[in-house]
Amino acid sequence: MKRALFLFAGSLVTLAACAPAQTIKPVPGGPIGVLQQGFYVCELPGDATGAAGIRQADQDFSVHNASRYSTSTGRGTYLLTGDLVVMTSGPKKGQKFRKLSNNFLRALNAAGQETDLRCVRRVQNNR
Repeated sequence: MKRALFLFAGSLVTLAACAPAQTIKPVPGGPIGVLQQGFYVCELPGDATGAAGIRQADQDFSVHNASRYSTSTGRGTYLLTGDLVVMTSGPKKGQKFRKLSNNFLRALNAAGQETDLRCVRRVQNNR
């Protein structure tokens, strides 16, 4: 009995030594995530003589569970990988944002560069 256990244990060591090492490959674009749920108010920067931001109500949207969002014109889905948000269906399909924090997104142009449009999640102190 002892000899059988010894042979079995030895076989396991041999198999482990022969197995190829598995490497964990990073996900392209970064880990998949979700945005904070809530209403995102979008605006362009103002100037020193007026309001700090100029509301762009037609760009506002709400984030819901299961990577879904809605606007006044319909619903869609988004994909968040790393800090890149891509609207994958619905009225904002194709629009991209850079996630700067849990409550702050910056719109990207077709070349992937940040634009002046910012969308901020409405929280208790910025109604």
